[in-house]
Amino acid sequence: MSGRLEGRVALITGGASGIGLAIAERYLAEGARLLLADANGEKLSACDKALGERVAGCPGDVRVEAEVEAMVEACVDRFGRLDLAVNSAGLGAYAPIVDQTEDQWDTVLDVCLKGVFLSIKHEARAMRAVGAGGVIINIASLNAFQPGEGMSAYCAAKAGVEMLTRVASLELAGAAIRVCGIAPGLVDTPLTDPLTQLPQIRDAYLENIPLGRSGRPDDVASAALYLASDEASWVTGTTLSVDGGSRNRRYPEFMKIFGALEAQTTSATKKKS
Repeated sequence: MSGRLEGRVALITGGASGIGLAIAERYLAEGARLLLADANGEKLSACDKALGERVAGCPGDVRVEAEVEAMVEACVDRFGRLDLAVNSAGLGAYAPIVDQTEDQWDTVLDVCLKGVFLSIKHEARAMRAVGAGGVIINIASLNAFQPGEGMSAYCAAKAGVEMLTRVASLELAGAAIRVCGIAPGLVDTPLTDPLTQLPQIRDAYLENIPLGRSGRPDDVASAALYLASDEASWVTGTTLSVDGGSRNRRYPEFMKIFGALEAQTTSATKKKS
């Protein structure tokens, strides 16, 4: 089956790399027209040129309501409507609670949770204006359900996204707008590369994935295509886990791993001196 999104217009935040870009490529292949929004103007410009005339780019920061509103307006101005939205802009940070700064906390919550709230708000307004319904997909995380040491801000934000998805699905059902989420586990993207380059961290993740491999952006894109398509017309208010079964085990014990790495570094330094 192909052309499942023929004639539809989608807006994807965080669309210039990683999961967002993989979803954009899949939607494009299925016939959609796209507005990619991203804070990284350089990557956005490269995507805009590479993906062709059915794709437009709009730089913007999802933490700023005026910029989110401008993204949605740019999509409607360019393509005349908005049918689908994927909110995938996000970031993370590692810091034990006792060491976490207020700025770190605010940055993660603002991008990962406030950004999704602002996006839903303005995407839904544009969809209601057309009156033909729509689909909003929020990228949550395995950490919406599974706690991770040193990841309090990220876990709290993604748990918030999961609940926000449920609330929005209730409020928008009357306008025939479905709101769903996707909760990826470990996916190999530029965002996760710095962490998973450490063998100890990667091994700990893989040990806790029953299917035995990390995810690929295409794995998440496949789920996002299903949720956006008519095949999921009776699906709303739920967050689909795409994690190789990781939710059934446990999250890597980061504090123990980083503590062991620090001890090794300290020991090696003492030997050299």
